Amino acid sequence: MGLRVLAAMSGGVDSAVAAARIAEAGHDVTGVHLALSSNPQSYRTGARGCCTIEDARDARRAADVIGIPFYVWDMAERFHRDVVEDFVEEYAAGRTPNPCLRCNEKIKFAAVLDRALALGFDAVATGHHARLEGGVLRRSVDRGKDQSYVLGVLTREQLAHAMFPLGDSTKAEVRAEAARRGLAVADKPDSHDICFIADGDTRGFLAERLGAEPGPIIDALTGEVIGRHEGAYGFTVGQRKGLRLDRPASDGRPRYVLSIEPASNTVTVGPRQALEVTSITAERPVWNGPIAEPREPISCTVQLRAHGEVYGCRVQATGDTLHISLDSPATGVAPGQAAVLYDGDTVIGSATIGSAA
Repeated sequence: MGLRVLAAMSGGVDSAVAAARIAEAGHDVTGVHLALSSNPQSYRTGARGCCTIEDARDARRAADVIGIPFYVWDMAERFHRDVVEDFVEEYAAGRTPNPCLRCNEKIKFAAVLDRALALGFDAVATGHHARLEGGVLRRSVDRGKDQSYVLGVLTREQLAHAMFPLGDSTKAEVRAEAARRGLAVADKPDSHDICFIADGDTRGFLAERLGAEPGPIIDALTGEVIGRHEGAYGFTVGQRKGLRLDRPASDGRPRYVLSIEPASNTVTVGPRQALEVTSITAERPVWNGPIAEPREPISCTVQLRAHGEVYGCRVQATGDTLHISLDSPATGVAPGQAAVLYDGDTVIGSATIGSAA
């Protein structure tokens, strides 16, 4: 007998094919679209969209083709509190959050999963490109589309009630299958960037909520003030463009954001090599792999950004802190991002980057 499965349907091709596969496998599937904005017109539409009225219509049409019940759940208040406000607060504190990761953690596999279980469902399914085998999270076979990084914050309990039906397929195979099934979203472009910033202007979005806070931009090598900014929250570690410096570096090479200090409202810039770090401290670890929290240092790999490079490392867990020593230097390591640990293709845990040196 099949499971009762709630299929989260974003309106894109991935979630539609995921729902179709689960239904075809004999499970009792109900589709649900999450309404995440009290003012959907403020969110992105078309090729750059996610979670819009247009997406809700596409999800409903896909559910009709698959032949499953379909509902819209209003999660706007929870999304605003746990994702949008968190995003603003993190930038104000000099960190760089990942809102998609936070949405998975707080909305899809917390608020939605809790409600689904209360209603008698056994699992929540999504169109993420990742594999789930025996409750263990693994990378998708399509490494270019792999989303295990943004799922790496989920707990074992959440993974036990999750389904990711697309992990064994490439994106091209998913689109071809959607076309065969008669799903109108087969050629719909993927969503990009941040769904709740309608024009894609993150700095403008933050300025509207945090106000102008002028401060200095300092050269790390000379200590001189070489520019001014309207808010340190408009920068992220590793950023090169949009610095608006008063004069070029003496060697003519680009300068990058090295650090952001919200207390003094100072942004420090310097050469690319000054971005290199080999030691990372990360907080609030989640151990969701096949092993419990390690008592001794372990050797594994770590990914520090969505679709970022993977580094060999050695990890020591001390209570609520991870000490990560990289085998080779990484650049652009920003506090607030997730450090997701892997053993080969298998996720073994994650934590939030606090500092790097």
